[in-house]
Amino acid sequence: MKMVVWWRHKAQQLKLEAYTLYFAYRDPRVPWYARALAIFVVAYAFSPIDLIPDPIPILGHLDDLVLIPLGVLAVRAMIPEPVLAECRDKAKTLVKKPQNWVAAGIIIVIWLMIVAVGVLWAIRLASN
Repeated sequence: MKMVVWWRHKAQQLKLEAYTLYFAYRDPRVPWYARALAIFVVAYAFSPIDLIPDPIPILGHLDDLVLIPLGVLAVRAMIPEPVLAECRDKAKTLVKKPQNWVAAGIIIVIWLMIVAVGVLWAIRLASN
């Protein structure tokens, strides 16, 4: 049980660091090369597309467990400490915000409507 709690804590820390890099990318005090690497790390961290698909046993999650933390470490080393601390504070306020379930529900309804229209379109196309 302790191991699960430890992993959950590490995952939350990694999420916080990804948001920190997002704010650092937008800060003009960060060097261009750090900003370029930061956007790639943030995009990969939040992207649903992985280099190795997650359904592949062990290897599917290994890329997330290795590439993202290494990218975060590399970018953090390039960012000045005062800027990093300021971005981390912004990220903490973002992570602490309550989730908007109404917005999530609206998005789900929109996706279901798109799927329904696609199915109806396919049925009409098949019946002709």
